[in-house]
Amino acid sequence: MARYKKRPSYDESVPGLFDALEDNILLPGVEPLPMHSSIEKAARRAAAGRREEKLEEEEMFGSDDFSPLELSGKADRLNFISFGSGSSGNCSYIGDDNEGMLIDAGVAPDVVEKELARHGIGVDRIRAVLVTHDHSDHVRYIYPLVRKRFQIGVYCTPRTLNGILRRHSISNRIKDYHHAIYKEHPFRVGNFTVTAFEVSHDGTDNSGFIIRYGGRNMVVATDMGVITERADFYMRQADYLMIEANYDEQMLANGTYPEYLKARIRSALGHLGNTDTAEYLRKIYTPKLRNVFLCHLSKDNNKPELALAEVEKALTEAGATVGDGSNSPFARLASVQLMALPRFDATPMIPLLLR
Repeated sequence: MARYKKRPSYDESVPGLFDALEDNILLPGVEPLPMHSSIEKAARRAAAGRREEKLEEEEMFGSDDFSPLELSGKADRLNFISFGSGSSGNCSYIGDDNEGMLIDAGVAPDVVEKELARHGIGVDRIRAVLVTHDHSDHVRYIYPLVRKRFQIGVYCTPRTLNGILRRHSISNRIKDYHHAIYKEHPFRVGNFTVTAFEVSHDGTDNSGFIIRYGGRNMVVATDMGVITERADFYMRQADYLMIEANYDEQMLANGTYPEYLKARIRSALGHLGNTDTAEYLRKIYTPKLRNVFLCHLSKDNNKPELALAEVEKALTEAGATVGDGSNSPFARLASVQLMALPRFDATPMIPLLLR
Protein backbone atom coordinates (compact mmCIF):
# COMPACT_ATOMS: atom_id res chain seq x y z
CA MET A 1 0.00 0.00 0.00
CA ALA A 2 1.32 3.45 -0.85
CA ARG A 3 2.46 5.57 2.08
CA TYR A 4 1.36 8.83 0.46
CA LYS A 5 -1.82 9.78 -1.29
CA LYS A 6 -1.81 10.05 -5.03
CA ARG A 7 -0.67 13.45 -6.24
CA PRO A 8 -3.55 15.15 -8.16
CA SER A 9 -3.02 15.74 -11.86
CA TYR A 10 -3.35 19.19 -13.37
CA ASP A 11 -6.82 18.53 -14.73
CA GLU A 12 -8.19 17.84 -11.24
CA SER A 13 -9.34 20.56 -8.83
CA VAL A 14 -6.41 21.64 -6.63
CA PRO A 15 -7.13 24.19 -3.87
CA GLY A 16 -5.05 27.33 -4.37
CA LEU A 17 -4.52 30.79 -2.97
CA PHE A 18 -7.19 32.54 -5.07
CA ASP A 19 -9.81 29.79 -5.10
CA ALA A 20 -11.92 31.95 -2.83
CA LEU A 21 -12.46 34.35 -5.76
CA GLU A 22 -15.11 31.95 -7.03
CA ASP A 23 -17.19 32.63 -3.93
CA ASN A 24 -16.55 36.41 -4.01
CA ILE A 25 -15.08 36.22 -0.50
CA LEU A 26 -12.00 38.32 -1.19
CA LEU A 27 -13.69 40.82 -3.50
CA PRO A 28 -17.32 41.14 -2.40
CA GLY A 29 -19.66 42.92 -4.79
CA VAL A 30 -17.55 42.11 -7.88
CA GLU A 31 -19.32 40.01 -10.49
CA PRO A 32 -17.26 37.19 -12.07
CA LEU A 33 -16.56 37.46 -15.78
CA PRO A 34 -19.02 35.51 -17.96
CA MET A 35 -17.68 32.31 -19.57
CA HIS A 36 -18.29 32.32 -23.35
CA SER A 37 -19.53 28.97 -24.69
CA SER A 38 -16.70 28.67 -27.23
CA ILE A 39 -14.08 29.18 -24.47
CA GLU A 40 -15.78 26.56 -22.31
CA LYS A 41 -15.80 24.02 -25.19
CA ALA A 42 -12.10 24.69 -25.91
CA ALA A 43 -11.25 24.14 -22.23
CA ARG A 44 -13.10 20.81 -22.24
CA ARG A 45 -11.27 19.69 -25.41
CA ALA A 46 -7.89 20.60 -23.87
CA ALA A 47 -8.68 18.65 -20.68
CA ALA A 48 -9.78 15.61 -22.73
CA GLY A 49 -6.58 15.83 -24.77
CA ARG A 50 -4.45 15.86 -21.60
CA ARG A 51 -6.26 12.75 -20.31
CA GLU A 52 -5.68 10.93 -23.63
CA GLU A 53 -1.98 11.86 -23.59
CA LYS A 54 -1.67 10.55 -20.04
CA LEU A 55 -3.31 7.23 -20.99
CA GLU A 56 -0.97 6.87 -23.99
CA GLU A 57 2.10 7.56 -21.80
CA GLU A 58 0.96 5.02 -19.19
CA GLU A 59 0.41 2.41 -21.90
CA MET A 60 3.88 3.03 -23.34
CA PHE A 61 5.95 3.66 -20.20
CA GLY A 62 3.79 2.43 -17.33
CA SER A 63 2.00 4.40 -14.64
CA ASP A 64 4.00 6.49 -12.18
CA ASP A 65 1.36 6.26 -9.44
CA PHE A 66 3.62 4.81 -6.75
CA SER A 67 5.16 6.02 -3.53
CA PRO A 68 8.92 6.72 -3.48
CA LEU A 69 9.11 4.56 -0.35
CA GLU A 70 7.75 1.47 -2.11
CA LEU A 71 10.02 -1.14 -3.70
CA SER A 72 9.24 -1.95 -7.31
CA GLY A 73 9.77 -5.73 -7.03
CA LYS A 74 12.70 -7.42 -8.73
CA ALA A 75 15.79 -5.49 -9.73
CA ASP A 76 16.63 -4.61 -13.34
CA ARG A 77 20.01 -6.33 -13.13
CA LEU A 78 21.93 -9.12 -11.44
CA ASN A 79 25.41 -8.72 -10.00
CA PHE A 80 28.17 -11.27 -10.53
CA ILE A 81 31.55 -11.57 -8.77
CA SER A 82 34.19 -14.30 -9.07
CA PHE A 83 36.49 -14.64 -6.04
CA GLY A 84 38.79 -17.17 -7.68
CA SER A 85 38.61 -19.80 -10.40
CA GLY A 86 40.88 -22.78 -10.89
CA SER A 87 42.36 -25.73 -9.04
CA SER A 88 43.52 -23.36 -6.28
CA GLY A 89 39.94 -22.52 -5.35
CA ASN A 90 36.56 -21.77 -6.90
CA CYS A 91 33.85 -19.48 -5.57
CA SER A 92 31.56 -16.90 -7.16
CA TYR A 93 28.52 -14.81 -6.25
CA ILE A 94 25.31 -13.97 -8.06
CA GLY A 95 22.60 -11.80 -6.56
CA ASP A 96 20.17 -8.93 -6.94
CA ASP A 97 19.94 -5.80 -4.77
CA ASN A 98 18.45 -7.73 -1.84
CA GLU A 99 19.91 -11.24 -1.70
CA GLY A 100 22.14 -13.69 -3.48
CA MET A 101 24.01 -16.98 -3.41
CA LEU A 102 27.49 -18.42 -3.73
CA ILE A 103 28.50 -21.06 -6.24
CA ASP A 104 31.01 -23.39 -4.54
CA ALA A 105 33.15 -22.57 -1.49
CA GLY A 106 36.79 -23.13 -2.40
CA VAL A 107 37.99 -19.61 -1.46
CA ALA A 108 38.71 -18.52 2.13
CA PRO A 109 35.74 -16.87 3.90
CA ASP A 110 37.70 -13.74 4.85
CA VAL A 111 38.47 -13.12 1.16
CA VAL A 112 34.82 -13.63 0.22
CA GLU A 113 33.58 -11.34 3.01
CA LYS A 114 36.12 -8.63 2.19
CA GLU A 115 35.24 -8.59 -1.51
CA LEU A 116 31.51 -8.62 -0.82
CA ALA A 117 31.89 -5.75 1.66
CA ARG A 118 33.90 -3.78 -0.91
CA HIS A 119 30.76 -3.75 -3.04
CA GLY A 120 28.40 -3.01 -0.16
CA ILE A 121 27.12 -6.59 0.18
CA GLY A 122 26.82 -8.09 3.65
CA VAL A 123 27.21 -11.82 4.25
CA ASP A 124 23.75 -11.71 5.84
CA ARG A 125 22.38 -11.31 2.30
CA ILE A 126 23.76 -14.71 1.22
CA ARG A 127 21.00 -17.33 1.19
CA ALA A 128 22.73 -20.37 -0.29
CA VAL A 129 25.90 -22.12 -1.39
CA LEU A 130 25.32 -24.19 -4.53
CA VAL A 131 27.86 -27.04 -4.60
CA THR A 132 28.85 -28.39 -8.02
CA HIS A 133 30.84 -31.40 -6.72
CA ASP A 134 32.99 -32.67 -3.87
CA HIS A 135 36.53 -31.85 -5.04
CA SER A 136 38.60 -29.86 -2.57
CA ASP A 137 38.96 -26.76 -4.73
CA HIS A 138 35.16 -26.38 -4.64
CA VAL A 139 34.32 -27.26 -1.00
CA ARG A 140 37.46 -26.62 1.08
CA TYR A 141 35.96 -23.72 3.06
CA ILE A 142 32.31 -24.66 3.07
CA TYR A 143 31.89 -25.25 6.80
CA PRO A 144 33.86 -22.17 7.99
CA LEU A 145 31.80 -20.11 5.57
CA VAL A 146 28.35 -21.27 6.75
CA ARG A 147 29.19 -21.89 10.43
CA LYS A 148 26.76 -19.99 12.69
CA ARG A 149 25.12 -18.42 9.66
CA PHE A 150 21.91 -20.40 9.55
CA GLN A 151 20.41 -18.21 6.85
CA ILE A 152 22.85 -19.88 4.43
CA GLY A 153 21.78 -23.27 3.14
CA VAL A 154 24.14 -25.77 1.51
CA TYR A 155 22.38 -26.98 -1.63
CA CYS A 156 23.70 -30.21 -3.16
CA THR A 157 22.55 -33.74 -3.88
CA PRO A 158 22.67 -36.28 -1.02
CA ARG A 159 25.40 -38.21 -2.86
CA THR A 160 27.50 -35.04 -3.17
CA LEU A 161 27.14 -34.40 0.57
CA ASN A 162 28.24 -37.98 1.31
CA GLY A 163 31.24 -37.47 -0.97
CA ILE A 164 32.19 -34.28 0.89
CA LEU A 165 32.06 -36.05 4.27
CA ARG A 166 33.87 -39.12 2.96
CA ARG A 167 36.69 -37.33 1.13
CA HIS A 168 37.39 -34.36 3.40
CA SER A 169 37.92 -33.53 7.04
CA ILE A 170 34.75 -31.44 7.33
CA SER A 171 32.54 -31.26 10.41
CA ASN A 172 29.46 -33.49 10.41
CA ARG A 173 27.57 -30.38 11.49
CA ILE A 174 27.50 -29.41 7.84
CA LYS A 175 24.40 -31.66 7.73
CA ASP A 176 22.54 -29.01 9.77
CA TYR A 177 22.86 -26.63 6.83
CA HIS A 178 22.17 -29.14 4.06
CA HIS A 179 19.20 -28.81 1.72
CA ALA A 180 18.87 -31.92 -0.41
CA ILE A 181 18.33 -31.26 -4.11
CA TYR A 182 17.78 -33.58 -7.04
CA LYS A 183 18.84 -33.08 -10.63
CA GLU A 184 16.28 -31.53 -12.98
CA HIS A 185 13.95 -30.79 -10.06
CA PRO A 186 13.73 -26.97 -9.68
CA PHE A 187 13.98 -25.39 -6.24
CA ARG A 188 13.67 -21.85 -4.89
CA VAL A 189 16.28 -19.67 -3.22
CA GLY A 190 14.59 -16.34 -2.47
CA ASN A 191 13.57 -14.79 -5.81
CA PHE A 192 15.71 -17.28 -7.76
CA THR A 193 14.63 -20.58 -9.29
CA VAL A 194 17.52 -23.06 -9.57
CA THR A 195 17.79 -26.40 -11.37
CA ALA A 196 20.75 -28.76 -11.12
CA PHE A 197 21.72 -30.90 -14.10
CA GLU A 198 24.20 -33.69 -14.80
CA VAL A 199 27.75 -32.90 -15.95
CA SER A 200 30.53 -35.35 -16.80
CA HIS A 201 33.43 -35.26 -14.32
CA ASP A 202 35.20 -37.60 -11.88
CA GLY A 203 33.73 -36.13 -8.70
CA THR A 204 30.79 -37.57 -6.79
CA ASP A 205 27.46 -36.78 -8.51
CA ASN A 206 28.62 -33.63 -10.32
CA SER A 207 26.14 -30.82 -11.05
CA GLY A 208 25.82 -27.81 -13.25
CA PHE A 209 23.20 -25.18 -12.42
CA ILE A 210 20.74 -23.02 -14.30
CA ILE A 211 19.67 -20.02 -12.21
CA ARG A 212 16.51 -18.27 -13.43
CA TYR A 213 15.62 -14.70 -12.48
CA GLY A 214 13.63 -11.94 -14.14
CA GLY A 215 13.15 -13.92 -17.33
CA ARG A 216 16.92 -14.47 -17.73
CA ASN A 217 19.14 -17.51 -17.13
CA MET A 218 22.61 -17.80 -15.63
CA VAL A 219 24.15 -21.21 -16.37
CA VAL A 220 27.16 -22.58 -14.48
CA ALA A 221 28.94 -25.47 -16.22
CA THR A 222 32.39 -26.07 -14.78
CA ASP A 223 34.58 -29.19 -14.47
CA MET A 224 33.33 -31.42 -17.27
CA GLY A 225 35.17 -33.58 -19.75
CA VAL A 226 32.44 -33.62 -22.40
CA ILE A 227 29.19 -31.76 -22.92
CA THR A 228 26.42 -34.26 -22.39
CA GLU A 229 22.99 -34.06 -24.01
CA ARG A 230 21.35 -32.79 -20.80
CA ALA A 231 24.09 -30.24 -20.17
CA ASP A 232 23.69 -29.02 -23.75
CA PHE A 233 19.93 -28.68 -23.22
CA TYR A 234 20.40 -26.26 -20.32
CA MET A 235 23.45 -24.42 -21.65
CA ARG A 236 21.57 -23.42 -24.81
CA GLN A 237 19.12 -21.52 -22.57
CA ALA A 238 21.83 -19.28 -21.11
CA ASP A 239 21.80 -15.51 -21.24
CA TYR A 240 24.95 -15.57 -19.09
CA LEU A 241 27.22 -18.63 -19.27
CA MET A 242 30.09 -19.64 -17.00
CA ILE A 243 31.86 -22.41 -18.92
CA GLU A 244 35.17 -24.21 -18.43
CA ALA A 245 38.20 -23.62 -20.68
CA ASN A 246 40.79 -25.58 -18.73
CA TYR A 247 43.74 -26.25 -21.03
CA ASP A 248 45.47 -25.41 -24.29
CA GLU A 249 46.19 -28.62 -26.18
CA GLN A 250 49.76 -27.68 -27.17
CA MET A 251 50.67 -26.53 -23.66
CA LEU A 252 49.26 -29.73 -22.16
CA ALA A 253 50.98 -31.97 -24.72
CA ASN A 254 54.38 -30.28 -24.23
CA GLY A 255 54.05 -29.77 -20.50
CA THR A 256 55.57 -31.59 -17.55
CA TYR A 257 52.48 -33.46 -16.36
CA PRO A 258 52.84 -37.28 -16.34
CA GLU A 259 51.02 -39.09 -19.14
CA TYR A 260 48.36 -40.60 -16.87
CA LEU A 261 47.41 -37.11 -15.66
CA LYS A 262 47.30 -35.73 -19.21
CA ALA A 263 45.02 -38.63 -20.16
CA ARG A 264 42.77 -37.94 -17.18
CA ILE A 265 42.45 -34.24 -18.12
CA ARG A 266 41.56 -35.08 -21.74
CA SER A 267 39.11 -37.84 -20.81
CA ALA A 268 35.32 -37.67 -20.80
CA LEU A 269 35.50 -37.37 -16.99
CA GLY A 270 38.19 -34.67 -17.08
CA HIS A 271 38.08 -31.09 -18.36
CA LEU A 272 37.18 -29.07 -21.46
CA GLY A 273 40.02 -27.52 -23.42
CA ASN A 274 40.00 -24.18 -25.21
CA THR A 275 39.21 -25.80 -28.56
CA ASP A 276 36.30 -27.82 -27.10
CA THR A 277 34.76 -24.71 -25.55
CA ALA A 278 35.30 -22.55 -28.65
CA GLU A 279 33.73 -25.12 -30.99
CA TYR A 280 30.74 -25.58 -28.70
CA LEU A 281 30.11 -21.83 -28.44
CA ARG A 282 30.43 -21.47 -32.20
CA LYS A 283 27.69 -24.08 -32.56
CA ILE A 284 25.21 -22.72 -30.00
CA TYR A 285 25.69 -18.94 -30.22
CA THR A 286 22.58 -16.81 -30.67
CA PRO A 287 22.02 -13.12 -29.78
CA LYS A 288 20.33 -14.34 -26.58
CA LEU A 289 23.80 -15.04 -25.14
CA ARG A 290 25.07 -11.84 -23.50
CA ASN A 291 28.00 -12.84 -21.28
CA VAL A 292 30.52 -15.69 -21.44
CA PHE A 293 32.81 -16.27 -18.45
CA LEU A 294 35.65 -18.72 -19.10
CA CYS A 295 36.43 -20.48 -15.82
CA HIS A 296 38.85 -22.99 -14.30
CA LEU A 297 41.84 -22.09 -16.52
CA SER A 298 44.87 -24.23 -15.68
CA LYS A 299 47.91 -22.44 -14.24
CA ASP A 300 50.32 -24.82 -15.99
CA ASN A 301 48.49 -25.70 -19.20
CA ASN A 302 46.70 -22.54 -20.28
CA LYS A 303 46.95 -18.77 -20.53
CA PRO A 304 44.03 -16.32 -20.49
CA GLU A 305 45.11 -14.74 -23.78
CA LEU A 306 45.10 -18.15 -25.50
CA ALA A 307 41.65 -19.07 -24.25
CA LEU A 308 40.20 -15.65 -25.04
CA ALA A 309 41.66 -15.55 -28.55
CA GLU A 310 40.33 -18.98 -29.50
CA VAL A 311 36.85 -18.39 -28.10
CA GLU A 312 36.60 -14.87 -29.51
CA LYS A 313 37.49 -16.18 -32.98
CA ALA A 314 34.76 -18.81 -32.75
CA LEU A 315 32.12 -16.34 -31.55
CA THR A 316 33.04 -13.88 -34.31
CA GLU A 317 32.72 -16.60 -36.93
CA ALA A 318 29.27 -17.39 -35.47
CA GLY A 319 28.20 -13.78 -36.14
CA ALA A 320 28.81 -12.19 -32.74
CA THR A 321 30.57 -8.93 -31.96
CA VAL A 322 32.69 -9.52 -28.88
CA GLY A 323 33.34 -7.09 -26.02
CA ASP A 324 35.89 -7.50 -23.25
CA GLY A 325 33.42 -7.18 -20.36
CA SER A 326 34.98 -3.89 -19.21
CA ASN A 327 31.62 -2.04 -19.34
CA SER A 328 33.29 0.71 -21.39
CA PRO A 329 31.11 2.52 -23.97
CA PHE A 330 32.89 0.64 -26.77
CA ALA A 331 32.48 -2.75 -25.07
CA ARG A 332 28.78 -2.16 -24.46
CA LEU A 333 28.21 -1.92 -28.21
CA ALA A 334 29.17 -5.60 -28.61
CA SER A 335 26.53 -8.33 -28.73
CA VAL A 336 28.34 -10.58 -26.24
CA GLN A 337 30.85 -9.89 -23.46
CA LEU A 338 33.75 -12.35 -23.03
CA MET A 339 35.95 -12.62 -19.92
CA ALA A 340 38.45 -15.12 -18.50
CA LEU A 341 37.94 -15.35 -14.74
CA PRO A 342 41.20 -14.78 -12.80
CA ARG A 343 42.70 -17.75 -11.04
CA PHE A 344 43.64 -16.10 -7.75
CA ASP A 345 42.04 -12.63 -7.79
CA ALA A 346 38.49 -11.39 -7.50
CA THR A 347 36.79 -9.68 -10.40
CA PRO A 348 35.01 -6.34 -10.05
CA MET A 349 31.26 -6.57 -9.57
CA ILE A 350 29.92 -7.28 -13.06
CA PRO A 351 26.35 -6.13 -13.86
CA LEU A 352 24.22 -8.61 -15.80
CA LEU A 353 21.47 -6.52 -17.34
CA LEU A 354 17.98 -8.03 -17.44
CA ARG A 355 16.60 -5.73 -20.17
